[in-house]
Amino acid sequence: MSSLEELRAERLKKLEIIKTKGHNPFPVHTGRTCDCATAVNDFDVLTGDGRTITLAGRVMALRGQGKLMFADIDDGSGHIQVLVKHDNMQTDDFALFAETVDIGDMIACTGILALSQRGEKSIEAASWKMLAKSLRPLPDKWHGLKDTEERFRKRYLDTLSSPEVKKRFETRARLVSALRRFLDDTGYMEVETPMLQSLAGGALAQPFITHHNALDTDMYLRIAPELYLKQLLIGGYPKVYEIGRNFRNEGIDVTHNPEFTMLEFYEAYADATSQMAYVEQLIRTVMMSVMGTSDIVHEEETISLAEPFAVISFKELFAEYADMDDPFGMPEDALLAKAHESGVVVKKGEGREKILDGIYKKCCRPHLSAPTFLVEYPKAFSPFAKEKENDPSMIDRFQLVIGGLEIVNAFSELNDPLEQRARFEEQEIKRTGGDEDISPKDEEFLEAMEHGMPPAGGVGVGIDRLVMLATGTRNIREAILFPTLRPRE
Repeated sequence: MSSLEELRAERLKKLEIIKTKGHNPFPVHTGRTCDCATAVNDFDVLTGDGRTITLAGRVMALRGQGKLMFADIDDGSGHIQVLVKHDNMQTDDFALFAETVDIGDMIACTGILALSQRGEKSIEAASWKMLAKSLRPLPDKWHGLKDTEERFRKRYLDTLSSPEVKKRFETRARLVSALRRFLDDTGYMEVETPMLQSLAGGALAQPFITHHNALDTDMYLRIAPELYLKQLLIGGYPKVYEIGRNFRNEGIDVTHNPEFTMLEFYEAYADATSQMAYVEQLIRTVMMSVMGTSDIVHEEETISLAEPFAVISFKELFAEYADMDDPFGMPEDALLAKAHESGVVVKKGEGREKILDGIYKKCCRPHLSAPTFLVEYPKAFSPFAKEKENDPSMIDRFQLVIGGLEIVNAFSELNDPLEQRARFEEQEIKRTGGDEDISPKDEEFLEAMEHGMPPAGGVGVGIDRLVMLATGTRNIREAILFPTLRPRE
């Protein structure tokens, strides 16, 4: 078997042959008159007209020898067979094709459409030209890329060699479009807020830090767009949303990537209860639109989105799955013992809410397969959520879990600027105690709130996890085209 270096050297020789014959192997113009999908779908019309067309695409297969060769080309819209007959084109053109074309090359073919002897829709090439000479071979057609990390590093080869992977990201694109369509149709306005921020606020996470040379100041890649979107509510926009990247300087696992895509939307004069009903409608409608069914298969289990979503309190969840009847009132030593028993690593300075969250993720969340809203969280779980009116120790928040994946986080937004300032100060105390995942006090946001912020319901939807759910994948890196990877050594 030839080495990669030997194969590349052979292709470089073929490249030189094309040049010495007076042809540009990387021309500006393709001359394409229609795509492959149109040629196949409108085959009867085009053959009836007997018109000459020019198709272009990547050579995915080559076979035949002597005076008849076959090539399968794919331009991304679809594929078609090319019949390369010695009798149909000039001798020099045929010889150059036979001598220089490899699988992976981009070519253009001009001719008429016709059925092959086996009845396959084809184009009979009267002429051809090289559009881009491939200097490296593609992965084996039948086996593709076997090394998982290599698939992620070379996603372009992954999508070329695996129709399933290619379809997955087409599904992702349709899902994002469907989300936009649903929000637009229900009166939301799409906006853009800064990704480069002077303060990294709006969530509990560690930021990535960079430096702006001209201003000579440190800046942060945003961990959330929340505080800017709320300022737009203050500015008179009643319903806003943003789909964009967030960046959190955290570990990588099957549900976390440091760079990820979120949808956040906020509605003035709404609350968590009304947004819960809206979220259920959004998820059901979007998934049905994209998948064509209300049943999805995740980790070999069929999950129905047609039935009303279940609702359970955070406290009830611990009682049912973690054998903790009073998780919020447990003595600290008992809570730490339960965390250790559950395999939860507790870092120095972490508060009760972090420990409880760790136990929840280990013991409770994996059991939540059917769509389930989690409600009634202790106040310490979010510095931006309103207290429940009947119990100030709890916040008006919900999360949506489907297939064991946290898909949505939402709450009634705190709009009391004095209470928000007090919450920020509590966060600063936690930072002093060693908790690095805090939201810093943002004076500009507090000033905006003092002009009057309407009551509102805010929602965050994890796009990557929703794609995982829609496509039945178990690792978030399968749902992101170019996930974060450790640099090659």
